[in-house]
Amino acid sequence: MEAVPARVRAYVACVAVAALLCLLPLPAVRTPWWEVALLAALSAGCEQVAARWRFAGTFLPVLLAGAFLLPPPAAALVALPGALLSPVEQRPRGLRRVWRAAQLMVGVWAAARVHGATGGRDAVVASDFPYALVPAGAAVLVFCLVLSLLDGGILALAERIPVRRAWRGLFPRSLAPVAVHGLAGLMMAVLWRSPYGPVAALLVLLPMCVSWWVFAQYHRERAAHQATIRALVQAVDIKDEYTRGHSERVGQASMMIARELGMDDARIEVLRFAGILHDVGKLGVPTRLLRKDGPLTPQERRIIELHPEYGHEMVRGISFLGEARAAVLHHHERLDGSGYPYGLTGGQIPESARVVAVADAFDAMTSTRSYRRARPVCAALEELQRCAGSQFDPRMVTALVRALSRHGWHPAVTADEPGVPRPRPAVTGRPGVRR
Repeated sequence: MEAVPARVRAYVACVAVAALLCLLPLPAVRTPWWEVALLAALSAGCEQVAARWRFAGTFLPVLLAGAFLLPPPAAALVALPGALLSPVEQRPRGLRRVWRAAQLMVGVWAAARVHGATGGRDAVVASDFPYALVPAGAAVLVFCLVLSLLDGGILALAERIPVRRAWRGLFPRSLAPVAVHGLAGLMMAVLWRSPYGPVAALLVLLPMCVSWWVFAQYHRERAAHQATIRALVQAVDIKDEYTRGHSERVGQASMMIARELGMDDARIEVLRFAGILHDVGKLGVPTRLLRKDGPLTPQERRIIELHPEYGHEMVRGISFLGEARAAVLHHHERLDGSGYPYGLTGGQIPESARVVAVADAFDAMTSTRSYRRARPVCAALEELQRCAGSQFDPRMVTALVRALSRHGWHPAVTADEPGVPRPRPAVTGRPGVRR
């Protein structure tokens, strides 16, 4: 709890108070308590199943069915038990449970208010299709908007990022899955009010549970891929002790460039992977060459220049990496065609590779290596700008300069300072070969 900033705790407390205010009218509202209890128990049970499947997320059809069936205060109450009883892996667990419960309660309350105000409950009772889709759609939009606004707020406070950037993309990304859950919740509500009753409504959950299980398997596979990536990067760091941490910093710099270029979040994540994995092919290069202090012979240089192809062979079977695989293969190409492994020029070089090339060169220049000390950030940027148009894409260089002017850069040396040998003369030959 102590590690959570006070501003975040205050924000959670405010949202929790808002959730409690949503429940205040309960005594004055005609509430079918058996429906509230059944829906709340069903929601809590689904949360437990989700935790067992290790699926990140909340099973929303039951909560949205409550918004379509119950008065707003009662609908908000449905979300409370499941959120408070759901397992939480990260600490502080209590605060995270309170946050999730408050967030869902406010979202469900708002959705129920909109649904009732647009005549949705009468349409559910009368099974009035397609009109019933209109208030349900409005309720889903409001629910999704409330959750996005609250998530963006806590992200901005916890990570100290601009509010606009914290909210960017949250609503569009969540709208499609929430809409699917909302449709299932509407089907549950209609069947619940039909002559067949709640038992028939529960049948709607079967196909949703199957699809949820499929998504859980996908996320599990993705987590396994990411663990594999971390293991590969750690292996590179162990093999080349002077570049320890280099891959993570190149991934961070690649993200900064991608954000500055206005790329969407999914592509930014792919470019982060590209930066992290760009040097994985060094696992196929003899360790003695990676750690050699003096100049490389032409034959040794040709061996090191094979590492992009080695890396591409290692990662080409990881499908979710997408264009990151092209970046691994081509991040040492140059705009003038003098790069390797294929001597591509200009637009022939994939955009992802051009991003990683700039990020790689920047971190290489601002990190201490066995053969030289780190350059100051300003000197590294001057060198990038000098080589823009011949070696590097000017757009990527400009994007990095702008990003650093806004956020700064705090590189860590790639070996402990006391153990770093005295700088030796720089390796002769083409720039960047030892990166």
